[in-house]
Amino acid sequence: MTFQIHALPAEALDRARRTVDPTRLVAGGGEAVRCCLRDAEPSDELLLFNYEPPIPGTGSPYRETGAVYAHAEPCAGPPDPGAYPPDWRGRPQVLRAYDERGWIHEATRVHDGQDPEGAIAAVLAEKGVVEVHSRNVAYGCFMFAATPADGRPDSP
Repeated sequence: MTFQIHALPAEALDRARRTVDPTRLVAGGGEAVRCCLRDAEPSDELLLFNYEPPIPGTGSPYRETGAVYAHAEPCAGPPDPGAYPPDWRGRPQVLRAYDERGWIHEATRVHDGQDPEGAIAAVLAEKGVVEVHSRNVAYGCFMFAATPADGRPDSP
């Protein structure tokens, strides 16, 4: 199965950058930056803000808001918008699967980071799964969304 990986949408980044009081900080290096799907370099200027990733359906009880990092100023975005983030290869992640109602699907699992494309494809191939969110294992933070390449036309 082929799939598309989605960084934070430009509208969400623009909104966060316009917010009166986002948390601004200088990166120590290694922070997972969700605008370009890579680890921050030391001294990158970042924003830390709350983000509610869209999920399918409306009114789902599984909607969540959590902290994410993004560059304080617009950046070039992911080097290959559809590819798995190279900086995050080998990093275990939770793959949270959602059905069309926006409910968490039983295909949700942890992968060890060794074959992230295979793990994502396997979850998306499960009957009823329409979207997957990759999340940090320790903190539960949203990293990115993945949808079937022939799936939803609107990206999260």
